[in-house]
Amino acid sequence: MDRELNEEELQDLYAWIDKIPLSRPKRNITRDFSDGVMAAEVVRYFFPKLVDLHNYIPANSTQQKLSNWSVLNRKVFSKLNFHVPGETVRRIVLSTSGVIEPILCSLRERIDKKLEHTTENILDLDYYDTREQEKLHAEVRQTEAKRAVQLAGGETKKDDKSRVKNGRPQPAVLCYSDMDPAFRLILQEKEQAVMALQETVELLQMKVSRLEHLVHLKDMRIDDLTRHLETYKAKGNTR
Repeated sequence: MDRELNEEELQDLYAWIDKIPLSRPKRNITRDFSDGVMAAEVVRYFFPKLVDLHNYIPANSTQQKLSNWSVLNRKVFSKLNFHVPGETVRRIVLSTSGVIEPILCSLRERIDKKLEHTTENILDLDYYDTREQEKLHAEVRQTEAKRAVQLAGGETKKDDKSRVKNGRPQPAVLCYSDMDPAFRLILQEKEQAVMALQETVELLQMKVSRLEHLVHLKDMRIDDLTRHLETYKAKGNTR
């Protein structure tokens, strides 16, 4: 972690950082990362659920910078099996030249390992085609069964909140007590069918969202592997 990076490693690291959208312009990496905020943003870019940016306050004071890094070590880095020693943190906070680069390089390695683990365990086509679809179908069947029970039991009332979705009131045919019973039953069945379909659509939308996120992670992994391959090829050509 404290090793000195050569010029090629530094340029590779800077290129990696440049690909990550950060909240502040990257001017001087030593000062940019001294308060820990941008380090938190780097991790959040790859693992959004690991980092709550509200925990990290942009700061000039040494105390707040130390606090940010302490939270990072405790709440984020620990989940990546990574830790920045206290003495190193103090040197980073004081913007000591040449200290942050090895830390970011080691952090990058931990991120790559976790992405690789995620890829092996999640981004598997068989997993998508079986486990995810089975889960979705089970959820749909459960919803349909629930609706069938409601109809069979003659359930006639819903919580007022359940009649509003996306800011729009839902059909309330159950309120028409003077309606012909047979016609009312038909309308009730139609309403239940519509609501079941709406829930099915919501489940499908959730699945699409999950898949889009995982595809994004896979694309980043492919880009990273491609970059490593190009680096190895370049090294081979220079020999």
